[in-house]
Amino acid sequence: MSAPTDRRYSDSHEWFKVDGDLVTVGISQYAADELTDITYVDLPVVGATIDAGAEIGEIESVKATSELITAVGGEIIEVNAALADTPEKVNEDAFESGWMLKIKTTDLAPLEKLKDATAYDAHCATN
Repeated sequence: MSAPTDRRYSDSHEWFKVDGDLVTVGISQYAADELTDITYVDLPVVGATIDAGAEIGEIESVKATSELITAVGGEIIEVNAALADTPEKVNEDAFESGWMLKIKTTDLAPLEKLKDATAYDAHCATN
């Protein structure tokens, strides 16, 4: 599956989709497939303030536990509450219904350093 072209990607497989000053964050389908069956997603609380580069959650699977890292800082304005009861949504549709949280930010510049979809797909192909 090719990565959607409407977002940016980190080397650690998080994706960031911008809508004005809101950034939706999730993990790529590649990462979800590598983790296999996701059993739990731990996300920050709405209203929390986070810094760019910070660990903002964990994703647990039958295979491993992985950190969720943000490229942008700001305020958490929404979390995907559905993941508390159905974390497998990340495996099923990591790019849409498996999104994790939304951050209101004042600095989108860090996203410019991330990969576009073509570069991210190439990165995954070599791993």
